[in-house]
Amino acid sequence: MKNKKALLERMPEILLIDDDRELTAMLTEFLAGEGLGAFAVHDGQTGETEALSGKYDLVVLDVMLPRLSGIEVLRRIRRASDVPVLLLTARGDDIDRISGLDLGADDYVPKPCSAGELVARMRAILRRVSSNRDNYPGDPIVAGPLTLMPGKRRAEWHGAVLDLTGTEFSLLEELARNAGHIVGKQQLSLNALGRALTAYDRSIDVHISSIRQKLGPRSDGQPWILGIRGQGYQLACE
Repeated sequence: MKNKKALLERMPEILLIDDDRELTAMLTEFLAGEGLGAFAVHDGQTGETEALSGKYDLVVLDVMLPRLSGIEVLRRIRRASDVPVLLLTARGDDIDRISGLDLGADDYVPKPCSAGELVARMRAILRRVSSNRDNYPGDPIVAGPLTLMPGKRRAEWHGAVLDLTGTEFSLLEELARNAGHIVGKQQLSLNALGRALTAYDRSIDVHISSIRQKLGPRSDGQPWILGIRGQGYQLACE
């Protein structure tokens, strides 16, 4: 993984994987004006190779790609790398959106979208990645059988390493810091995703569902992360 402190001292590098050459050319120019470097590729196979090269701080990945679908590219990236991935989906296409989050995308933006909105989402992810370690470099967080080491971005469950995406770790960290208490979705979105929650945004729910599957049920069959209708989520302490 790239050194997060160094990320703050240089221009972040963004990989754009999208077959719309006009769009990527416009975004590359726009991102340069925003202090972000960008390199674009236009098919899934090339995108996979570039994403796994270790040269990029963030990958922007379109779902609809030639040669290899965006969902398959994401699946392959997550087998080998935890580089943040922002997924571009067709507006209203819940299947691709949810599948992408299930596979480990950090966030998604429906297309068409403005360059400003896309950059705002990118910056939110970059801020989260670069600040999580710096904000809480100290002692481990222990909540029942869960141990989180924020400085190392390492999670253990019953003493075994728990495989989490970056977003899942951030969400679980926020819940663990408030174990036994309800954490509202807006707080989760702001502190874990780095952005305000928007209407009809189901990304937190999908990420929480994935974390629940990884934790498994409690002895009474209930999940370790409880959903409190209309309020938020709560991590059980025992």
